[in-house]
Amino acid sequence: MRKLLLVALFCFAAWAQKYDGPRPPKKDVIYLVHADNLVPTEIGDAKEEGKKNDPVYTFPGTSSPARTPLAEPIFMIDSDTIRPDSVELYKMDVRSGHREVKVSGGSRRGGTKALRLSVTKLDRGLYKLEASETLDPGQYALSPTGGNHVFCFEVY
Repeated sequence: MRKLLLVALFCFAAWAQKYDGPRPPKKDVIYLVHADNLVPTEIGDAKEEGKKNDPVYTFPGTSSPARTPLAEPIFMIDSDTIRPDSVELYKMDVRSGHREVKVSGGSRRGGTKALRLSVTKLDRGLYKLEASETLDPGQYALSPTGGNHVFCFEVY
């Protein structure tokens, strides 16, 4: 009985520990995690084009300055206004000097579906987002659901 109590206390203490790793310097900016370094993603607003039922979102430039060699990148956000569980991950295509993503609308074919992310709460307002699948080299964007605000990065 005493051993069980000690194990339970140890588990509770481990669970209650505060996160002591690197913290994002700015709120509501998504950062790539590279060991103890945080690299800010490229921030901007995507331009919505195309038909209402078949939107294409474009972002200027052919590549992002925020780059990672990791095929399953990890991100961190100190969230104030962005709901981390609403963030979606999309692969972008490079065309005519810009990056674009055609978002899939339900059963429509030809659109890009959001890639899976897992979200872990680390501390008050601090979250870790992880790609739940291997990403091929290319351009990607993270975006809160229902908005045009994007956080771009490149996997090389």
